[in-house]
Amino acid sequence: MIRIDYTNVMAETIGERDGILREELLSFRHFVLETHALIQKEKEKKFYFAKLPYQDVEDLKILAEEIRSKFEYFVLIGIGGSSLGTEMLFESLKDLNHNIFDKPKFFIMDNVDPDKINSILERIDIEKTCFNVISKSGTTVETIANFGIILKILKEKVGDRWNEHLIFTTDPEKGFLREFGRENNIKTLDIPKNVGGRFSVLTPVGIFPAAVMGIDVDQILEGAKKMDLICSVEEHVEHNPAYLIALTHYIANMRRGKSISVMMPYSEKLSSFVDWYRQLWAESLGKDGLGQTPVKALGTVDQHSQIQLYRDGLRDKIVTFIQIEKRDIDFKIPEDIPESIHYLSGHTLHEILNKELLGTKAALIKSKVPNITITLDKITPYNVGMLIYLYEMATGFSGYLYKINPFDQPAVEEGKNFTYALMGREGYSQKLEEFEELYKEKYKIEIQ
Repeated sequence: MIRIDYTNVMAETIGERDGILREELLSFRHFVLETHALIQKEKEKKFYFAKLPYQDVEDLKILAEEIRSKFEYFVLIGIGGSSLGTEMLFESLKDLNHNIFDKPKFFIMDNVDPDKINSILERIDIEKTCFNVISKSGTTVETIANFGIILKILKEKVGDRWNEHLIFTTDPEKGFLREFGRENNIKTLDIPKNVGGRFSVLTPVGIFPAAVMGIDVDQILEGAKKMDLICSVEEHVEHNPAYLIALTHYIANMRRGKSISVMMPYSEKLSSFVDWYRQLWAESLGKDGLGQTPVKALGTVDQHSQIQLYRDGLRDKIVTFIQIEKRDIDFKIPEDIPESIHYLSGHTLHEILNKELLGTKAALIKSKVPNITITLDKITPYNVGMLIYLYEMATGFSGYLYKINPFDQPAVEEGKNFTYALMGREGYSQKLEEFEELYKEKYKIEIQ
């Protein structure tokens, strides 16, 4: 179950300066009807991610079980959309102590930080490890660099059977990984051509590693399917959860100056969901001088570091809380505690967490800070599947609101091109010249 409470973004709660009038929401009804029809037509193309909940994943589950039975360690090599979704599924749906007590132990090599790569290599046994290398293009610098290092180590440690320790997930037809996998008899999984990296968590990019970790991927897809059915049928803005999320953020941004979108789950297990959301929202909508800056916070931790700013700083934020109603594990504070803190006795940690959330919401309401609360009855694969699809569709719909393409990332590509030039990649000599013209270190200070 997912419930969305948007009371505290409405003008009748926090005033017209910061809140949204109901008439404003309803004024988009014709736009919503037209855009809804366009989205249904685009499900074979730009909105192909909407078809993913209906895919057959039996072959992926069989392969995943084979990997589980053969290897004690499973390492994902990928970055951005190739890793954030899987990290989110792992951290939200597995025990926080999984790598201490369970197998296969799971690690992600995303950044090209030598300290991080070394820390992983020191914790795994290469001969008992499967590496899942993920890149849609097959040329992502960080991914290919880390793969090159692992490839050398595999050949040294396991000899001629090195290819049995690799699985590629990439474009179905082209790219370095596709070609190298074909030449070396490496098992290769397909990323659908019409699905970009940040929308790919429900493809083999996320579903296969999740299955290897023993997560119920059928239930993830069932949850996503449920949300798709709702979003496909409901055309009224106040009944379609994805359109509601999109419109409240768009109006808050463009008409109330809320240029920052804070997401604050009151659950450590959903911390990585915000990392996934940040890429989805920022890379999709930050174009042509438009979009909101997504910011990560965590309840209750960031009540002690961020709420001062949210309440008393610039009035440029809209906050989304994520609340969990029920927990499988909880701890009750005993009766036998000092008198001065006895008001805590008998309460559980989960109860305190939710009371802290209520207190924070009341404080934000008092300061006229718009906030939405998304409540999950429990953290389950089904609910996480619904949440994933909710934000994917909200992001896609937002593209129409901002009149931009939410499925490309031209500003990211520019940085990649400069990197290729600096690394000496063939065909990028003009880009190197441009870099040398742009980049100057004229003003600096050095302290030793």
